[in-house]
Amino acid sequence: MPRLGYARSVSTARPYHHGDLRRAVLSAAVAAIPEVGPAGLSLRDLARRAGVSHAAPAHHFGDKAGLLTAVAAEGYELLAEALTTAQQSTDDFLELGVAYVRFAVEHRAHFEVMFRPDLYHPDDPALLAAQRRAGAALYGGAASVPTGRRGEDVRVAGIAAWSLVHGFASLWLTGAVPADLGDDPEAAARAVAGVLFREP
Repeated sequence: MPRLGYARSVSTARPYHHGDLRRAVLSAAVAAIPEVGPAGLSLRDLARRAGVSHAAPAHHFGDKAGLLTAVAAEGYELLAEALTTAQQSTDDFLELGVAYVRFAVEHRAHFEVMFRPDLYHPDDPALLAAQRRAGAALYGGAASVPTGRRGEDVRVAGIAAWSLVHGFASLWLTGAVPADLGDDPEAAARAVAGVLFREP
């Protein structure tokens, strides 16, 4: 679980009765990050966006770093699920790479936080467990590639694949990919990643 700070008492003038406060604040953060960036988040603004007491975000997450830890952990869980689903449904490592890019595009807020350990608590147990699941999905996919295509070291193959698709996703999200690759990130990723993953 994300680190929690002290729980301040809530003013009776503005009680926060909500079905799931934690989820509401997390959703507000995910919606705000594309607008203001993860470093620009304000717990007070998130409370306003979520329609809850100013005390609610601090009560559930402690501070901004605690909130971003939860966003990152959720992102790694979603990534692990996306990679596992791709591997099980296609058994094609190329499609695992495409699934990574799809995740980055569809969950941009999570993606922008996940690789910024300077903004969250990198030793958080829930975060570490989610990172392990995502890593296992990635390296498990690399292990499924015949040795003749990936070499003897699965870890190196996994890092090579991760570097390619992560770099491509970052370039796509910042608008740095040449326009002639089209406007479909999955098709473009499939073409670019195919250079590394394609059958010889």
